[in-house]
Amino acid sequence: MDIRFEKVDFTYQPGTPFETRALFDIDLEVKAGSYTALVGHTGSGKSTLLQHLNALLKPTSGVVTIGDRRITPETDNKNLKPIRKKVGIVFQFPEAQLFEETVAKDIAFGPKNFGVSEEEARKLAAEYLALVGLDETYMERSPFDLSGGQMRRVAIAGVLAMEPEVLVLDEPTAGLDPQGRKEMMEMFQRLHDEKGLTIVLVTHLMDDVADFADYVYVLEKGHIAKCGTPQEVFADVGWVEEKQIGVPTATAFAEKLVAKGFQFDHLPLTAEDLADQLLALGGLSHDE
Repeated sequence: MDIRFEKVDFTYQPGTPFETRALFDIDLEVKAGSYTALVGHTGSGKSTLLQHLNALLKPTSGVVTIGDRRITPETDNKNLKPIRKKVGIVFQFPEAQLFEETVAKDIAFGPKNFGVSEEEARKLAAEYLALVGLDETYMERSPFDLSGGQMRRVAIAGVLAMEPEVLVLDEPTAGLDPQGRKEMMEMFQRLHDEKGLTIVLVTHLMDDVADFADYVYVLEKGHIAKCGTPQEVFADVGWVEEKQIGVPTATAFAEKLVAKGFQFDHLPLTAEDLADQLLALGGLSHDE
């Protein structure tokens, strides 16, 4: 399922003294099966754009097309529920949204809300709990007795149990330690690879963009400032540094080597790519 924005503007509290325009003339496409990253400073419009992906917000002008549904300013709010099933959003610190007395009930809540039977919802809860790395012994535990990382996995399982076609992740590793962040991002990559989930990642970590995304949009003050593959966006290091959005760690290190006379076939974005090129420059291989 593709999602497409055409000339989308959005204004908060229009016609009041508090009117604030957050999005300007946005043209954007999230292709089915892609892994798309949205990056930009606080206040760039990322969170506002994110809420248009499943019609939590409707455009002030322009059109958002989600699959076969066209969302315009005139769209009736009553018929948007099916979209929320197809596009699941994992908001920042999703564990704060846990509320049921057991893990099983919390994960099953979403499917039941969409008409799934009690028995089927419980099966989905067990399936997606396992998918996020927790076994069935957690089913009857209180989510509030779990660690922070485990609570986040339960909250994500609750979104996945609705079996969306698109998974939107808003800073999904915020507050996690390096190992927890690594495990979380690898889990999303498996979902992308094995389940065919379309993923939209909102992040300020450029290493994650380089390691996982196949397309990236850079937002600035409600506008799309640049878009392309990570290789295309980060190739202009001067522009990226001017916008202060950061570059991947491997790219920053490679730039220092270039200043000392190293020459690369192309600017590496990932540690693996950097290592491969350095080995090639030395006439070595991984096996050696």
